Amino acid sequence: MSEVKLTVNGRAVSREVEDRTLLVEFIREHLGLTGTHVGCDTSQCGACTVHIDGKAVKSCTVFAAQVDGAEITTIEGLAKGDTLHPMQEAFRTHHGLQCGFCTPGMIMMAVDIVKRHPEGLDEETIRKELEGNICRCTGYHNIVKAIDAAASEMKATPMAAE
Repeated sequence: MSEVKLTVNGRAVSREVEDRTLLVEFIREHLGLTGTHVGCDTSQCGACTVHIDGKAVKSCTVFAAQVDGAEITTIEGLAKGDTLHPMQEAFRTHHGLQCGFCTPGMIMMAVDIVKRHPEGLDEETIRKELEGNICRCTGYHNIVKAIDAAASEMKATPMAAE
């Protein structure tokens, strides 16, 4: 057993967990934040994507104890109160979701993509960057459209990129 101390969505948390506890399990079962999904159990789908110290990571590939002391942001931590993050708003506005299962991980990855490409994005880059996130419902057209729209908004409002 290990004590894991993290900052999750701006809040300090500490829990005693088994050493083999995956971060996704820690987030969902120990913290009750169920927006981070377990989709494939093989790190293929990206439904479990969160930000660890500002970078998108599939939380099913990391033990909670490995990120002791880190800052974690989940889908629940993107919005500011009742105001959605520009990426969340763009997915809603541009119909970038269908069943919604992949959407939290897709949004978390999309925010990271925009951060890593401050020079701007084109459709080809967005599609390539999304290869590690699978949506079984759509043809990605509206997801790409949503990310492109949000990228413009995030560039215009630098605080939104955080």
